[in-house]
Amino acid sequence: MRRVKYKKTRKLQPNSLEYSGSFPEVPISMQLFIYDEGTFEEYNDLSLKEIEQIMLTASPSSVKWFNLHGLHDIALLKEVGNFFKIEAYIMAEILNFSRRTRVEELDNTLFFSVKAILPYQDDEATLDIEQISFILQDNVLLSFQEKRGAFFNLIRERIRTKTGQIRKKDAGYLLYGLLDSLMESYFIALDLIEDNVEHVLIEARTKYHKDILVRIEEYTQQLQEVKRAIIPLREVLYNLKSQHDKKNTDCVISKASIAFFDRLQYKSYEMLDQIDYNLNKLDSATNYFFSSQSNRMNEIMKVLTIVSVIFIPLTFIVGVYGMNFENMPELKSENGYYYTIAVMVGLVVVMISYFKWRKWF
Repeated sequence: MRRVKYKKTRKLQPNSLEYSGSFPEVPISMQLFIYDEGTFEEYNDLSLKEIEQIMLTASPSSVKWFNLHGLHDIALLKEVGNFFKIEAYIMAEILNFSRRTRVEELDNTLFFSVKAILPYQDDEATLDIEQISFILQDNVLLSFQEKRGAFFNLIRERIRTKTGQIRKKDAGYLLYGLLDSLMESYFIALDLIEDNVEHVLIEARTKYHKDILVRIEEYTQQLQEVKRAIIPLREVLYNLKSQHDKKNTDCVISKASIAFFDRLQYKSYEMLDQIDYNLNKLDSATNYFFSSQSNRMNEIMKVLTIVSVIFIPLTFIVGVYGMNFENMPELKSENGYYYTIAVMVGLVVVMISYFKWRKWF
């Protein structure tokens, strides 16, 4: 999993922008949607100056969604912050990829950063976590992505085709839709992990190889990483709804749209329950694996012990007659060898019969 380490070096300017991500070569691209219930406009691969002119001439009542791919161009980010009048420390937080999910409301600006989970890429058992940030101002929503992704394709298609309620709602509902798309990627990743958990459960019951424990640990770590991303999101959604209910004045997110955020909170609870259930299954698989190994070892030790017990008296008899004393009367017996073999066979039969009577094997 790609991680961003926290830098301990303290800057002279705490609000200065510094890119610390892993995609410095990603091409910068900007996308702008302007829509209301009756009209829709989409702009791609324009310069920031062109986008600024379009937004200044757009209807104030229309919803404007500005999406930026690529965050390594610091000069461009400063221009974006200046045009939309975003505080410098918020722009700095957009580039702080080591922080957990958070929300902050200041005057008419709502800042929301969330961890997006990418499902499996190729065949590797790895997850990629990407931080996506949102800034909501009246009817303007800004989204910042470190690289291109397919998280919001469904939302874009709904806007283009006027499907659902998104063209009828405000920018707060658009933010809900984007967050809901991110949470759907959580479900996709969890479903893939759960399929692998089911496979490893079957193998833990049928195979006795140490690679099973390695895979169990990998899936456990993946589930913990997803859980670590969801728990802050759940807390943020709860606090957002609570603060909105306590305030008497209007908030950045309207009352009509804030009700939809309850659905996201319920989804977060559902995902956490699913994660805990799979973690319990992995714990059961680990316990079953070690129990099976212990039982298998006990069976082996039981067989070896029975074999040892059978051969102890036989070894004693062989040892006695291997001393070759001159006055041993059995050595002069014509059938002594056959009598000794018969006694040894009889001892084996008696001991095996006794073990079976005691149900020791």
